[in-house]
Amino acid sequence: MPELPEVEVTRLSLVDRLDQATIRSMRLGKPLRWPLGRDPASFAGLRIGRLVRRGKYLWMPLSADAPDAAVSGGLLWHLGMSGALRFETCLPPPGPHDHVELQTDRGVLRLTDPRRFGAVVWSAAPDLPPARALLDKLGVEPLEAGFSASVLHEGLRGRRVAIKQALLAGDVVVGVGNIYCSEALFGAGIDPRTPASRIGPKRCERLVDAIQRVLRQAVATGGSTLRDFHDAHGMGGAFQDHARVYDRAGLPCLSCGAPIRRIVQGQRATYFCASCQKR
Repeated sequence: MPELPEVEVTRLSLVDRLDQATIRSMRLGKPLRWPLGRDPASFAGLRIGRLVRRGKYLWMPLSADAPDAAVSGGLLWHLGMSGALRFETCLPPPGPHDHVELQTDRGVLRLTDPRRFGAVVWSAAPDLPPARALLDKLGVEPLEAGFSASVLHEGLRGRRVAIKQALLAGDVVVGVGNIYCSEALFGAGIDPRTPASRIGPKRCERLVDAIQRVLRQAVATGGSTLRDFHDAHGMGGAFQDHARVYDRAGLPCLSCGAPIRRIVQGQRATYFCASCQKR
């Protein structure tokens, strides 16, 4: 599933290329997770602003500065479990997994999503329905100044679930996906099975640092491509080649040599070193 780094990599590969582009037409394929909410034809003539990211969502502001434009507001994009955006001056005819396509005066933006858990939703603003209902419950952004040890510690207070599950829930801190959660907990020396409420201020400091370090490295290396993720240029990510515990079950820990263990938490695979990571 594309997580925060993959969505940020996608944003970075699109933001300058789409800024101030004009939509000529929109084409929809098979229905996605949620309805678009507007007639696709009404987007013709709208100008695209600078893309911003909130968690794993991309907000595309639209302005109705053309005389024949019918709506303004914006489009909220979500890549779901298998989606990817591609932007080129020309693309081949859409296939069965190509579900949303914007023809612009700069090229074609296409959402490909084999599993159809992604979505493109129109909203008058990100703080108005329907976007508000999707964004309101998201936690603090991990790469912004608001994410601190004190914020994390307060968010974990009273939570009996394991720390990894608390981080993946997304309501304390958003976008720390499964791969990056395993890697950050290893970097902080915290056993993923530790009850979240037992993570004290000092360990929260280490965990905040590890989360930010891992996510920045993931963005710098283009995210993770385990199956089919690619950025808008069609390039895959390489973070998986730098993972220290993820998908290394049975291999020696790169720090102590003990075998990396694999368990399942909340139906997600967790990788950790029982020697380096303490409860």
